[in-house]
Amino acid sequence: MMTTNTFWRTVISGFIATYVMMMTAFLQGGVGLPVIDVGHILKESFNHVHGTEVYSIFWGNAAYYIMGLILALIWVAFLQKRVPGNWFIQGVIYGIAISVIAGLLIAPLAARATGDTFGIFYMDTWAPFIILLGGLVMHLSYGIVLALCLKVAGVYGPDDIG
Repeated sequence: MMTTNTFWRTVISGFIATYVMMMTAFLQGGVGLPVIDVGHILKESFNHVHGTEVYSIFWGNAAYYIMGLILALIWVAFLQKRVPGNWFIQGVIYGIAISVIAGLLIAPLAARATGDTFGIFYMDTWAPFIILLGGLVMHLSYGIVLALCLKVAGVYGPDDIG
């Protein structure tokens, strides 16, 4: 069972890591990688389902942050103590795992919900390798920053006493 202190330290760490991931997704355009605005993509997906502009960018970004917080809680509750290595290695492993799951399942399903297709690992896009690399960079930033924040916050698993 996760303690209340561990829960809140994990949520704050997840919020910070999601913010860094969002900024990385925007700033990577400066080095030739695609700008990946997940909040906008989610907003457009939500609105496509309704056929009208029901949701604003606020709701797309809110969904993005909630997913980031859920990923942080999943890491602490189920994975952190099972993945070997120091905080940096764990962050890299988690970032790669998130990127693989995003390219294999999440992005193709989200695209299909809007009537479009990205394909598995973005193979149906204009530049699959560059988009895959951009996604990997942003997810690595999330995993590394999450692991660092959790280390600084003293979170080493769900049963930490804070």
